[in-house]
Amino acid sequence: MNSLEGLLDRPVPAAPVDLTLRRGAARVLMDNWTGASTVPSPALYPHQWSWDSAFIAIGQRHLSARRAQRELESLLAAQWSDGRIPHIVFNPAVAADAYFPSPDFWQSSTAGRAAGAPPAPETSGIVQPPVHALAAWLVHVADPAESRRRGFLARVQPRLAAWHEYLLTRRDLGGRGLAALVHPWEPGMDNSPCWDRALARVEPATAGTFRRADLVHGHPADRPTDLDYGRYVRLAADYREAGYDDRGARHGFAVEDPSFNALLITSELALAAMSHELGMPGERYTERAGRLTRTLVERLWDAEAGLFRVRDLHDDTLVGEDSVSGLIPLLVPHLPEDVVRRLRATLLGPRFHAPATELVPSYDLTGHAFDSHRYWRGPAWFNTAWLIHRGLRAHGLRQDAERIRSGFLEQATRSDFAEYIDPATGEGRGARRFSWTAALALDMLCADHEEFRP
Repeated sequence: MNSLEGLLDRPVPAAPVDLTLRRGAARVLMDNWTGASTVPSPALYPHQWSWDSAFIAIGQRHLSARRAQRELESLLAAQWSDGRIPHIVFNPAVAADAYFPSPDFWQSSTAGRAAGAPPAPETSGIVQPPVHALAAWLVHVADPAESRRRGFLARVQPRLAAWHEYLLTRRDLGGRGLAALVHPWEPGMDNSPCWDRALARVEPATAGTFRRADLVHGHPADRPTDLDYGRYVRLAADYREAGYDDRGARHGFAVEDPSFNALLITSELALAAMSHELGMPGERYTERAGRLTRTLVERLWDAEAGLFRVRDLHDDTLVGEDSVSGLIPLLVPHLPEDVVRRLRATLLGPRFHAPATELVPSYDLTGHAFDSHRYWRGPAWFNTAWLIHRGLRAHGLRQDAERIRSGFLEQATRSDFAEYIDPATGEGRGARRFSWTAALALDMLCADHEEFRP
């Protein structure tokens, strides 16, 4: 489909304001489409990002189920043979200096060869949250006939199963069953205060040995500090020098994150649904999701704080920072009732109920490290709001979910699909016409959220 009208050939909402939003979101996705996948933002993020593509496919399915399938298929084509889905797939047509760390830094096809990196395309060596199986299932149910005609689930299910196997074996660094993260970029919440304690142990890369391309397009006040960025570079370089070997590397940073593992649980249930659709047994995924849920509560739930917390595997203790990551486990369908009740109270309380937005701040509004502008240290993001909205609905908290949905759609429109929102003023921040904001606005507008009941 090459026209906006073609992408709008599915039934549209009747209200004029909804049609305006739908057309605006569709235009963003068209403009950011490269022919095989969708960039998050052409200037700031000019390649394919892993969890971005999953969120983009979730929204794109309301315009074109086939294009949504292609979004996920193009990402999975770069999967490593050990099962990992890399967090960036580099477009060789983009100038090498357009983004850092570049393909020359990651050296996936050479440094990652022993770990299973493909010879092409070049990718990063780290991962991002496992939203992909949930996305694939939602894309399937948007147009089951088209999915079956193309054999979509039959092709992606084995790859997604291998991805989960990688996370649950090679990344079980704590030995208790949860997936661990080895870089602050992996949970997608790059410079959250949750990582500060672990990062403080990392010697940063020497100043002047790398160039921050992100500051060409983003204001320094919004972005990670040079000190933190130097630590990110050091961790990535050390992982590369270890051949991206999860068990052989000496990880200077290793944590268990509640959001990442909650998404893994939800995607395990999606794998079970896919397996049943394909006439295969799916009980192993359902049972594994149950075990993961129990371990998530045992390892990461902080009853006193009323939310889940990150566990630092360096000393096997919980990190005393309150972040949106600790609320996203609302997605998990079989949480204990008292945990759901406490999470809701935390969500509606002074730490996360922002004065200027119904989206959820990325960090405790009353916390010592809160910064309303700086990336993941306070701003409210559309993708985390979508996840929490879905979790609220899963637990029957429809009034709370509708409040988030209404605020989401209003601010997506008003901010021109901004990357994130200042929770103190309601101002859009970061990039505009951001792909996952547009895609998830489409989903909020169009989706029947009963379509996936784990």
